[in-house]
Amino acid sequence: MNEAAVRRPDRAQYGVCGFLAVVGVLVIVDAARLQHIANSNDPIGPKPVPIVLGVLLLVVAVLYAVDVARGGTGEAEEGEDVDVTSSVDWRTVLTLIAAFVVNLALIEPLGWVISGTLLFWGSAFALGSRHHVRNVFIAVALALITFYAFAIGLGVNLPAGVLQGIL
Repeated sequence: MNEAAVRRPDRAQYGVCGFLAVVGVLVIVDAARLQHIANSNDPIGPKPVPIVLGVLLLVVAVLYAVDVARGGTGEAEEGEDVDVTSSVDWRTVLTLIAAFVVNLALIEPLGWVISGTLLFWGSAFALGSRHHVRNVFIAVALALITFYAFAIGLGVNLPAGVLQGIL
């Protein structure tokens, strides 16, 4: 017997198909409940984009289910140099979690620029960079760039915190 005849379909992939279909239906249902608010700047309103995305999720779910039914499987990852037998580096994982928790706790009282700086610096530290002073400057630059990109580019005001009136 050849390899294709011996191989059975991976039935667990149908769970992924089902998940995509459920998310697609939820997106469509949620989008259908949006109020139609049209003005001269946006004549079509907010409904079409999430409805299109929901329909596309359903299409992907169906196409993926057909592929799984025909015996399609994903290729094994060959591009990464990862030792799957090594243990998890819990110090790195916990340090990254700590950086995110500190950001979460400090974003309102101190503002995005300070908490974002701590987040970016802490992430670089957790991932092994030991250029602490350089990382502080890079973290401040990233926090300021994202602060102004959200404020000016997207019209979303991130919390300024203690720097209110300065930024």
